[in-house]
Amino acid sequence: MRLLIAESDHALYAERIRSACPDLQLVASTQPEQLRALAGGCDLWLGPPDLLAPLLREGLRPQWLQSTWAGITPLLAAGLPRDYRLSRAVGIFGQVMAEYVLGHMLAHERRLFARLAAQVEQRWDHSLPRSLRGRRVLVVGCGDIGQSVATFLQPFGVQLRGVASQAREQAPFAEVAAMEALPRLVAWADYVVNLLPDTPTTRDLYDADLLAHFREEAVLINAGRGVAVVDADLLAALERNQLAAAVIDVCREEPLPPGHPFWTAPRLLLTGHSSAPTDPALMSELFIDNLTRWQAGEPLRGEVNFARGY
Repeated sequence: MRLLIAESDHALYAERIRSACPDLQLVASTQPEQLRALAGGCDLWLGPPDLLAPLLREGLRPQWLQSTWAGITPLLAAGLPRDYRLSRAVGIFGQVMAEYVLGHMLAHERRLFARLAAQVEQRWDHSLPRSLRGRRVLVVGCGDIGQSVATFLQPFGVQLRGVASQAREQAPFAEVAAMEALPRLVAWADYVVNLLPDTPTTRDLYDADLLAHFREEAVLINAGRGVAVVDADLLAALERNQLAAAVIDVCREEPLPPGHPFWTAPRLLLTGHSSAPTDPALMSELFIDNLTRWQAGEPLRGEVNFARGY
């Protein structure tokens, strides 16, 4: 059995996978022509959706594809085959995403960027910071990453509520409501952390109507998908001071082109889709575990339901 590894760090993946699965033949590349030449002889593919989707479009397909991203949107494009097993990366991004969210929350409360600006201007800034204790945090998307973010934030004394596809009880959230409750909970929150996947129901979610419910002191952190935010509506809301700030990790078009209004928008920080990079060690562990499940004919961790889109 052969595994195609389509990752730039393929040597790290190969070292860990080979030690656990010595009978597995490993081939690797990130070059499109080489991938096309190798993919047809491989039952298993491991790599990012943007590199592997073109192979599917050319009629190649594995028995099982393990994505190294949490999102698998490129693999769901119209016309691509769906007669293979697909699993997305789960259980490996929780801490690093939580660190990203916490870092930007602390930066906002401690006024780090305002202090940096004051230092550049040689102006003494004696304004007092606030604590995270008591701050109201709304996590939109309460899957494994959202759960990890909430668990990570809990010791800081924040109030936690969540939004998911369906209402449910889920610790440590005081409430996890269905999507129709989003306007009500946005109006409650000091921080709105969007972690939703890209599905037809989550696109253009943060539009003018929803942004009008934000508190003037609130911060939007979008580390989910860029298509969830209507760019022009967010820009207008910031211009009108409908919310305090926005931290945008993901955009509709990446890389963001020169001249896009996000570059110069007031109180908007771009972080270049860097919130939760894939750790080869953790990703290799997930692949090895899923390989055992695949060989046994069992459900895979993060197995994608094509009809649902995640």
